[in-house]
Formats: sequence, C-alpha cells, structure tokens
Amino acid sequence: MTDPFTKMFQQMMSQGQEMARAFNPALEHFDARALEKMFPTMPADMLEMWFGKTFNRDGLDAKTRLLVTIAALTVQGAMAEPQLRLTIRHAIEAGATPREIAEVIYQMGMFGGLPAMQKALEIARGVFTETEGNSE
Repeated sequence: MTDPFTKMFQQMMSQGQEMARAFNPALEHFDARALEKMFPTMPADMLEMWFGKTFNRDGLDAKTRLLVTIAALTVQGAMAEPQLRLTIRHAIEAGATPREIAEVIYQMGMFGGLPAMQKALEIARGVFTETEGNSE
C-alpha cells in the first residue's frame, strides 16, 4: 500500500472506532433496528458529509458509496435486513433511482446467490412503496 492510502485507511479506521465509542462504548446491546427507527433517513447534505466527503474527498460520492453498500449487504442475505432497508432509504435520498438500486441487487445475485438477491429485492420493493407513500 502507498503511504497516502495507508494514512487514509488508518484515518478511516480511527474515525470508525471513534464513532462506535461515541454511540455505545461497549457496543454490547447494539440493535440496528432501533437505530433504523431513530434515523429513518439522513438529509442529502449529511449523507454527502458522512459517506461522500469525510473519508475520501477525491473519491466516491455518497450515492456511489451507498450503492456499493447495498451490494455488500445484499450478499449477506437476511443477516442484514434492517441495515439494507436503511441504506436503500439513504441511497434514494442521495439520488439513486429504484432502477439503479435494483440493478445493483440483481448483480449481487451472482455472488450472494438467488435467495439473497430475492430477499434484497423484497426489502427494496417495500422501501420503494414506503417512499412513494411518503412523497404524496
């Protein structure tokens, strides 16, 4: 690894550990579903700050980072349902379209298997329906 990359990676790890300590020092009773209820979506500016500009100012924007996160969570299958739902909401807020989100999920069927892909599509469909209902 190059020195700038190593420095960036160490900074990312340090910031992640600091955020974890700030939320719950022991992280013994962390429940992602409770976090999802507390923060259903973040404003676009906040998403860009957390996912776009904080870790790598010259790298990926918030929308792309969130699409990559959707891919990773899809491969995990039903293990990450609340996190996937929350990330899909955030991706929509960051400008991702339902089609882009669905295409990312379809692509992950090759890596996580069809059951994981189908589960992620069901979750996404629920979020899309919920989002459409909130925009009226």
